[in-house]
Amino acid sequence: MIPEERTDDPGSGEESARLQPAGSVREGCDPLAQTLRGRLQSRRAQVHQQIDKELRMRTGAENLYRATSNAWVRETVALELSYVNSSLQLLKEELEELNGSAEGDRPAGEGVSVPMIPLGLKETKELDWSTPLRELISGHFGEDSASYEAEIRELEDLRQAIRTPSRGEAGLELLMAYYNQLCFLDARFIAPTRNLGLLFQWYDSLTGVPAQQRALAFEKGSVLFNIGALYTQIGARQDRSCPEGTRRAIEAFQRAAGAFSLLRENFSRAPSPDMSPASLSMLERLMTAQTQECIFEGLLLPSTEAPQGCLAQLRLAQEAAQVAAEYRLVHQTMAQPPVRDYVPFPWTTLVRVKAEYFRALAHYHAAAVLCDSTPAEVDCPALSQAFLGLPATPGPPGAAPQEQEGRRMLGKAHLKRAILGQEEALRLHAVCRALRSVDLLQAVLAQALRRSLARYSELDREDDFLEATEAPDIPPKTQQKPEIRAPSFSGVKVTDIFHRLGPLSVFSAKNCWQLVGPVHVTRGEAGFGLTLRGDAPVLIAAVIPGGPAAAAGLREGDYIVSLNGRPCKWWKHAEVVAQLKGVGDEGASLQVVTLLPRAEPPSTGEHRPALGALLRGQKECGRGPPAPGRASPRPLLGWSRKAKRGKTRGRLSPHP
Repeated sequence: MIPEERTDDPGSGEESARLQPAGSVREGCDPLAQTLRGRLQSRRAQVHQQIDKELRMRTGAENLYRATSNAWVRETVALELSYVNSSLQLLKEELEELNGSAEGDRPAGEGVSVPMIPLGLKETKELDWSTPLRELISGHFGEDSASYEAEIRELEDLRQAIRTPSRGEAGLELLMAYYNQLCFLDARFIAPTRNLGLLFQWYDSLTGVPAQQRALAFEKGSVLFNIGALYTQIGARQDRSCPEGTRRAIEAFQRAAGAFSLLRENFSRAPSPDMSPASLSMLERLMTAQTQECIFEGLLLPSTEAPQGCLAQLRLAQEAAQVAAEYRLVHQTMAQPPVRDYVPFPWTTLVRVKAEYFRALAHYHAAAVLCDSTPAEVDCPALSQAFLGLPATPGPPGAAPQEQEGRRMLGKAHLKRAILGQEEALRLHAVCRALRSVDLLQAVLAQALRRSLARYSELDREDDFLEATEAPDIPPKTQQKPEIRAPSFSGVKVTDIFHRLGPLSVFSAKNCWQLVGPVHVTRGEAGFGLTLRGDAPVLIAAVIPGGPAAAAGLREGDYIVSLNGRPCKWWKHAEVVAQLKGVGDEGASLQVVTLLPRAEPPSTGEHRPALGALLRGQKECGRGPPAPGRASPRPLLGWSRKAKRGKTRGRLSPHP
């Protein structure tokens, strides 16, 4: 799919205003952001390289130990192995601390809430676009590459800016603007049998190990990954103690899940682990679980529309069980190879902590339903349905206990499971050294445990000699399912930086053409003897045999690119027709472009001048090129798995 373009001509006055001034800082770029994330990424890469080195040394030492029979050599190798194993343990502990570092991603505000898991952005090195683009512009397009220095510098400045996007809406718009420009570059400069010749290098977000590839699709995929990662950071920093902050967090995590879903559906051979299908599936589920958690937290906020009393506690119990179920699914995904080999250990531990914590919350609210409900509320159909299948409870099967004593005993059993779950969450929290430094998480877990113990002491009696029945699990249920929403690329309007090369429908690396003319066409009795159609550029749809156009050598399928010395690649049909009607008996001078079969190179004969003459003609007549259409190109990614199965390459159609 070719990005949409406009064909209007506001003139050349906007060209200088469109290009970014040299040396200026783009909106949405935060050069200081690299001080923290860049150091963490660099250090992660160094630690991984040291770990790989130590692992190779250990493998060699183990082979030597097994191969030799000399006692002195075996003793020396055993001593060296102990040193290597100690170094590996220290490096792994350091890597665990680096992966668990989240000091800059704590939520704003003073509300006490469970911390979320943000994702670090992929880092990249500087890239020199000038050499390959100059070769393409001069070689394939026949233009003067020196006249496109401003456009090339604009592209390089834009890529430099996206290396350090600000953590907000402006940073997202900057990343999306660059992504849309990559779509224009893909449509204009990438041919099926040739790439740009650039080596794109990005560091893995999870391991810090660099990955390289020459395909522009890798650059687009990495930028899309960073868009999703930035959404996770925005969601994690929201103050979820207020409704507006909770709503923004839900929106951010849903957009992040949508970005990872787009990558998973369109990438199959990504060179870095964080963009593998297994990793993207895990990240998508993680963002869905965090969205569900935000939905639950929104129910805890005061609201006049929310149900009160028994029904409110019942919904909280079911929603908490739903969050726990989501996190258990995430943990299962993280425990599967190959994800478990590179997912940070603090992530896995925190997911387990949240699964236990929210399951305990479900039992706590279930106990509140049983102990605080009135006899009239016990007969509520919703309450009876929630407790379907409870074993050994007084009353008819499939209903909550009718007697107050039975409800108290069952509520006590739910509280016991809540206490055990919260104690297990605290134990898991203490196991991970990275999580022990997160005081906010420990405060939330300890507060929930104290509340459950206090409620249990209220229900406990001295004459309770019989143990309460084992409380069943709370069936998960939610009234607001998370939506996987793709990033809103259509909301970021961009201008094709290289629009002066001409409309993408003709002037791209996928097409070969030759420039014919100038051709002089006189007006006959029936006109010029041709039929025009389309806009930017205008197509010669038909040529009347024996007419003036046929005599001048014009052919059906040619595109008019110059009229009486004025470039008209971007003109509309009505403009070209009006100019032709206005010429006198002397006729008109036309230059046309003839598309060639893709197997044939562009002609270089003397009667086929280079296309660069069009640009010089623009300067001579004092008329700049028409401004391109502002468009929001739909993102296209290569390496579609569907294409491997013989289907048409998939295309992304994100919806806001």
